[in-house]
This record gives sequence, C-alpha cells and structure tokens, in this order.
Amino acid sequence: MSKKSHYRSTNRSKHYLECHLIFVCKYRKKLLVGQLKDDMKQLLLNITSKSDFEIEVFESDIDHIHFLIRYIPRLSITSIVRKLKQESTYHICRSQHRNYLHTQFWVEKTFWSDGYFVCSIGEANPNTIKQYILTQG
Repeated sequence: MSKKSHYRSTNRSKHYLECHLIFVCKYRKKLLVGQLKDDMKQLLLNITSKSDFEIEVFESDIDHIHFLIRYIPRLSITSIVRKLKQESTYHICRSQHRNYLHTQFWVEKTFWSDGYFVCSIGEANPNTIKQYILTQG
C-alpha cells in the first residue's frame, strides 16, 4: 500500500500526521495493571471518540503507556497531551479506583507525570512503530 493512500484531507490541507507518544505514571508507580489498566484504556478510547485525533494503537507496561496518535494539522501535540492526561486523570480519580489511588498519592488527584515523550514518525514505517508499541504489554 502506498503512503499516499494514508493521506487525509480537510478543507485546506492534505496530511499524514502521526506521532509516537509515551505517558509515565506519576512517580513511576506500577499502576497500569488489572482492572485499572483496562479502565484507563477504555477512558482513553472514550476521550478520542470525541476528539479530532485518534489512537491508531496503544499498549501499556505497568508504569507507562505508548500511543501511536493520528491527528490533524490544526492540533498541537501539547493540546492532545493535555486533553488525554487531564480527562483521563479526572475520570480515573473519581471512578471505582478512587480509594486505591488515594492510598498511592495521598491527597493529590493525579495519575500521570508532568512530562511526556513524543516523536514524529515522519516517513518511518507505521507498521514497525505499531509492532514496537504492541510488544510493550
């Protein structure tokens, strides 16, 4: 399949923008396990279903999560990160995991570390990136 078949069009642009994004749990706590991991993944999918970006693939290790994000030119990476982190933290800290997370962070209503890793995949083979992300689990 040629790269051109991946291009998407909006009113004034044709684009193919994807990035590899990594979020780390605050203090590198090993929180992404069991039901909490499953609930966090569902929350992230729900967030993207109402957004101008999509998660092509994602997988988590016990203390961080990898994404391959597809987005449109008018969005900044910072706005995508902010939306995913803020909304997922808000919902997970108010879910059935509220009491458990309170024991992990005391009074902080937090989940993710402040920073993130991002890398444009440019002309890299998306399947190579996808396979790397899928082996993280």
